[in-house]
Amino acid sequence: MARIAYADLSAPETKPLVDRIVAERGSVLHLYQMLLHSPPVAEGWLAYLTAIRQKSTLAGDIRELVIMRIAHLNGASYEADQHAPIALREGVAQEKLDALGDWPSSEAFDPRERAVLAYADAMTRTIQVPDHVFAAVREHFDERLVVELTATIAAYNMVSRFLEALEIHSHDERSAR
Repeated sequence: MARIAYADLSAPETKPLVDRIVAERGSVLHLYQMLLHSPPVAEGWLAYLTAIRQKSTLAGDIRELVIMRIAHLNGASYEADQHAPIALREGVAQEKLDALGDWPSSEAFDPRERAVLAYADAMTRTIQVPDHVFAAVREHFDERLVVELTATIAAYNMVSRFLEALEIHSHDERSAR
């Protein structure tokens, strides 16, 4: 169970944003139910993550592969639960999802995937990225895609840290809507 109660989705200050989230995403996930304690934060979060997931030119399989790796590294089960089906829809093979825990020793990943996984590992574990790791990413991506990849990794580290600090889990009871 989450460390604090989920926000009241029927409160007057949250209702307009709740309606927007439902219109855009179909329902209000646990993450947004928590964020709605602060409507301005929830609104900014929604805009940023919508840009990352829906407006970026980064390939969906690469995006979801790094999200799943970040979830693994940060022990963010809610993030993994939410993104595993998306990863599969975006073309990430189950074999790759299963191998993420020890991807360096797996033969399931091609050089581009290995470069982004090493980049996600560096950004998540040590924050500073070694030159050789960045150079490997640059072999596969132009400036725009490097920025989008970097922003995706940063964003989903933010997501997992928020989820884990407040102990948000998939099995928590959800508010109506």
